[in-house]
Amino acid sequence: MIDIHLDQTAGTPLYQQIAEQVRQLVATNRLQAGEHLPTIRHLATSLQVNPGTIVRAYLELEQEKIVVARRGGGTVVSTRANDPKLTRLRESRLADMASNHIVEALSLGYSLEELEAAFHLNLSRWREESKNSADLSGPGVSKIKDSGTIMIVASHDLALNILVSQFKERNPETDVDITFAGSLGGLIALQEGRSHLAGIHLLDEETGEYNYPYVRRILPGRAAAIVHLAYRIQGLMFTKNNPKKIAGLEDLGRRDITFVNRQSGSGTRVLLDLELRRRGISPDMVRGYERELDTHLAVATSINRGEADCGLGIEAAARSCNLGFISLLKERYDLVIPEENFRSKLLSPLLEIISSQEFRNVVAHVGGYDTAQTGMTTFCR
Repeated sequence: MIDIHLDQTAGTPLYQQIAEQVRQLVATNRLQAGEHLPTIRHLATSLQVNPGTIVRAYLELEQEKIVVARRGGGTVVSTRANDPKLTRLRESRLADMASNHIVEALSLGYSLEELEAAFHLNLSRWREESKNSADLSGPGVSKIKDSGTIMIVASHDLALNILVSQFKERNPETDVDITFAGSLGGLIALQEGRSHLAGIHLLDEETGEYNYPYVRRILPGRAAAIVHLAYRIQGLMFTKNNPKKIAGLEDLGRRDITFVNRQSGSGTRVLLDLELRRRGISPDMVRGYERELDTHLAVATSINRGEADCGLGIEAAARSCNLGFISLLKERYDLVIPEENFRSKLLSPLLEIISSQEFRNVVAHVGGYDTAQTGMTTFCR
């Protein structure tokens, strides 16, 4: 039996309510071409309406060629979800849902920047939940395309996701190809001419400085702009309410703690290995050290599913999955852009967004970020 709910007090006739809900079921693939609708008698009995109401609803759907009535074969769905009529219906319905939720949130005093931050945070989380297991990093990154596509290889960051999303909204004619291959992977991609820019957060153990020492080592003699994206909070993410009583990185050596790691070459992995050495904890003492995931959200999602007790990541990712979080340090995340790319028309709209107050406001509302210096640019030679 299909799921239909009628509102006897609504001004819309019951047969139209039934027809509209069947359209939605087909448009969202919950009813597919070839499936039978309930018989008139069964649906009338289920909904406690006159059989004539069901007849009128089915006739309307048949006239729209959404269903077809077969003599002795019942009423069958005859169209697919990608039918242009239903595509427009899906888009209209989604727009109405989004609009209603936006109006409700605004009426409760939320700002547009808060709404956009919440949208990006939750969309990123659900993308991580639903993505397949295909590996997006490393050798699969291709050479810079000549078609005007912006190629980015970076360490995963939610502020970078927001930047790319805002760019696409304002510049739909320009494609963006983003690969999360870690901070070192981003710099190597620049060195090999496989990207226009890299996103990195690499702490140099000798100098205590972020990013610049690595740029000089991996891109020696090459002029590059260092565009500051944001400072962000790194720390331990763990299961809500902290049932294992995790207090800090020292607890990673406990045998009852299961850790989930970031991939080798990521700035977070570099940071973890440095902090473990400082504490005299060897990797083989950390249960789960060998399990590697490519993004902060993947780590947070794994913890949220109960696959691990904790992991190292950014506060924004912990918030997205409603996890507990212990702040460890504030780190610098920069975009590294070779000078010729920095001055190109292709990247100019992207750099304008980074410098905008709107972008800073949205990132600040995500939580776990400091945008006071966002957009500041220096050159490394």
